[in-house]
Amino acid sequence: MHDHRKLGRELGLFDTDPLIGAGLPYWLPDGAVVRHTLEEYIRDVERRAGYQHVYSPVLGKRELYEISGHWSHYSEDMFPPMELGGEQFVLRPSLCPHHALIYRSRAHSYRELPLRLAELGGMHRAELSGVLGGLTRVRAIQLNDAHVFCTPDQVADEASAALDLIGEAYEALGIHAVRYRLSLPGADGKYVADSGMWQRAAALLTTVLDRSGLPYHAVEGEAAFYGPKIDVQVADSAGRESTLSTVQIDFHQPEQFNLHYVGPDSAKHRPVMVHRSIIGSVERAVAHLVESNGGAFPAWLAPTQIAVLPVTGAELPEARRLLNRCVDIGLRAKILEPDHGTLGARIRALRLVPFQAVIGAREVASGHLTLRLRDGRRPHPLPAEEALSRITGLIADRGTGLWGEISASG
Repeated sequence: MHDHRKLGRELGLFDTDPLIGAGLPYWLPDGAVVRHTLEEYIRDVERRAGYQHVYSPVLGKRELYEISGHWSHYSEDMFPPMELGGEQFVLRPSLCPHHALIYRSRAHSYRELPLRLAELGGMHRAELSGVLGGLTRVRAIQLNDAHVFCTPDQVADEASAALDLIGEAYEALGIHAVRYRLSLPGADGKYVADSGMWQRAAALLTTVLDRSGLPYHAVEGEAAFYGPKIDVQVADSAGRESTLSTVQIDFHQPEQFNLHYVGPDSAKHRPVMVHRSIIGSVERAVAHLVESNGGAFPAWLAPTQIAVLPVTGAELPEARRLLNRCVDIGLRAKILEPDHGTLGARIRALRLVPFQAVIGAREVASGHLTLRLRDGRRPHPLPAEEALSRITGLIADRGTGLWGEISASG
């Protein structure tokens, strides 16, 4: 069983400081590499799926959240307003109101829809100190968020496409969904009071889940205040479930912000918002990956992808040339020289690095690479450029494997 709080600090991924505050972790260099690589992957997936990326501020006037409904339904989880020049500003608890305003800033025709806006943006939740922990419950969140503005007859297809993107990302990251949940409103008063809206949105999400073929169950009391959602559940190392990814259908905020598009009849029509997050918050995604893999990230995501290990000082010049070559072709590489201990000790210290290139006298003479894989395999030596090409190809494919079916010894 792995605890990401302990392992993440041991691996130099993140840490905290009381002067910054509880629930506000900072990312160390290796953690920053993982976060940056994950963010770039998600942006690329979204770009290929037709999303356009935007940036929006982490602050907004209180009035913005009064219009969206967050203030009346969600204010207990928000930081208190800040007074400035006679106005009140709030750290945002969600990105959707900003994206609604971005949509509203321009006129739209039905021909432009669906319009898919995505952002890896910061938001803040006033979590109580007793529930904070590592990266899973934090007060400053970097959310992989997106909002699709579409016509009513496009909603089901857009929600289905979002569910497909989640599946694609999970395969690349090696994430296993333990179950899918249709989250519906409960009997309390924390939800927008519009039964017709809820029934319509829930029926659409049920259609999406039914045609996906994924097993799911419905749970009351887990919906967002403005609409039902599909929650993709994952489990931590102790078996505790949490939501990582979501797909939501929202008829409420388009109405609140008076959003519209011009239809083929030249009249104004109300769009529907599909909220979706492929990996949820970057913090929770990294925490889950640390725990599920014990810190052994997929090669494309690993902070160090290849380690160069000269057997003795005599091989240092060749080892340094190999290191520079690795960096030149885009690999994240490091060298651990002989003065850091025996070869065996250095191999053990770098046990989580996907590829280790041991450089001895034989490798210097032959120009071949002898690789040790993280899973214990030792492929047959290959010419250096061929071996590096294979590694870069595996990383470019963003798979979870290390070497494939090539013949290996040992």
